[in-house]
Amino acid sequence: MKYAIIRIEDRQYKVKEGEDVLVDKLNSEKPNVEILLFIEEDKCIVGKPIIAKAKVDYKIADNVKGDKINGLKYKAKSRYRKRFGFRPIYTKLTINKISV
Repeated sequence: MKYAIIRIEDRQYKVKEGEDVLVDKLNSEKPNVEILLFIEEDKCIVGKPIIAKAKVDYKIADNVKGDKINGLKYKAKSRYRKRFGFRPIYTKLTINKISV
């Protein structure tokens, strides 16, 4: 069991080696990835606030559309109803290796 908590553009994600992670759409080619927490078997390393020596080897796969989110606006007694939908775009990252 080996995983890490990383921060990409002010959002935190739990990642494991060899898995694909959906993050919010990235505008830059290689975003700044900081490791906040690293866990391996019985070993736990907590950053203050980040772990300086740790690195994450990853590959940007492509942009992916997420599931549609439906919403509804409603005002009582005025016959106002409005439906709207939103479909977010994510960037898919493949985590190759986490090293400390």
